[in-house]
Amino acid sequence: MLPPFIIEQIRKREADERASYEQPVVEIPLPRPRPRTVERPSDDEPRRGVIILDL
Repeated sequence: MLPPFIIEQIRKREADERASYEQPVVEIPLPRPRPRTVERPSDDEPRRGVIILDL
């Protein structure tokens, strides 16, 4: 059997470990992401881009 002071040290260590796991967690409220809106080009504007022709 273990001496009483060793048993007390083991209990103290276990209590310290439990206390470190049971610390409250702070939750930071984050803004919700906005849904992306897809901008479609209107028919009034000409399409712009790059065309590569190989001659």
